[in-house]
Amino acid sequence: MELKLVGSKSLFLSNLEVMKSSSFLDTKLRIGLSGTHKLCSCRGLVLKVSRSSASYDAASSVSTENFILDDFSCQINGKSCSGLYLRDVRILDASDDEYGGILINPQTLPSNPNIFASVLHESLSHWKMKGKKGVWLKLPIEKCDLVPIAVKEGFEYHHAERGYLMMTYWLPDDPCMLPSNASHQVGVGGFVINDKNEVLVVQEKHSAPDLSGLWKIPTGFILESEEIFTGVVREVKEETGIDTEFVEVMAFRHAHNVAFEKSDLFFICLLRPLSTRIMVDDLEIQAAKWMPLVKFVEQPLIQADSMFRKVIDICIARLGKRYCGLSVHQLVSTFDGKLSSLYFNTVEDSISNCQAN
Repeated sequence: MELKLVGSKSLFLSNLEVMKSSSFLDTKLRIGLSGTHKLCSCRGLVLKVSRSSASYDAASSVSTENFILDDFSCQINGKSCSGLYLRDVRILDASDDEYGGILINPQTLPSNPNIFASVLHESLSHWKMKGKKGVWLKLPIEKCDLVPIAVKEGFEYHHAERGYLMMTYWLPDDPCMLPSNASHQVGVGGFVINDKNEVLVVQEKHSAPDLSGLWKIPTGFILESEEIFTGVVREVKEETGIDTEFVEVMAFRHAHNVAFEKSDLFFICLLRPLSTRIMVDDLEIQAAKWMPLVKFVEQPLIQADSMFRKVIDICIARLGKRYCGLSVHQLVSTFDGKLSSLYFNTVEDSISNCQAN
């Protein structure tokens, strides 16, 4: 009889002799029986394999090949047989992260769904045996047909961008410790006031019916990798054409379940105008103008809203030097060596031009 081993190739080790056939999925083995030196061969038997911790890595152009030391047991004509053998498995090209996890290389993923399914399954088994934790799988949009395969294997959605979907898999049996997707969006509003005590205000083309007719400060969202102090200057420029200089963060609002169940951080910033000519963004803005502060405050919608009123009170207090906001200071931390923006109060600082209340 011949023994058939499906899905792997084998090598010679001790009393186990391997003869590779022409087919990748059909490997012939000669097995040394325990307690005897006779060699026998058989066909159609399924090996029950328990993996040991020994493994040997070798490079591959698309994936990494790993030779794993396995043991097997079988029944031949009522007699037990067992032994050891080396088998090579195809592992997805990946690197370790600093938390004991795996980052799969999206550039070398197999294009064939059947091959991907087989190699992904083998890779997860291999990484679990090696004690790895979280697995991160980034699927480019051109390989979206691999998503159902990953889901079937147990992967979960983490987040998506325009060009890819990020999926995760937690290997240990204990609760998942992978970080969740980003929980907040960040918005900014620019309070721009000139020497005439006029506030730069806009009316948006698309707004809620309850806000119809409201003149408001320019607002928008911070872009990826954009600073708060540069983002608010950009938003004001895009909506009104006015060049400004960032002065301070005067306050910020924290709200929840704002968009797609995400939380929202909104920073109100004091800006100094550097130009006066308004050029409206026709895509988003219906109208823009310089409005006397008094008339801005007297708007019914602002007077009826406690949040709006408080923001205006803070701005007026800052103009009267009875309130100090948070100015930006860029510092480098020794923990990561990166330049960061730290916002803090500079009371009694001559540069900030504000005093303690």
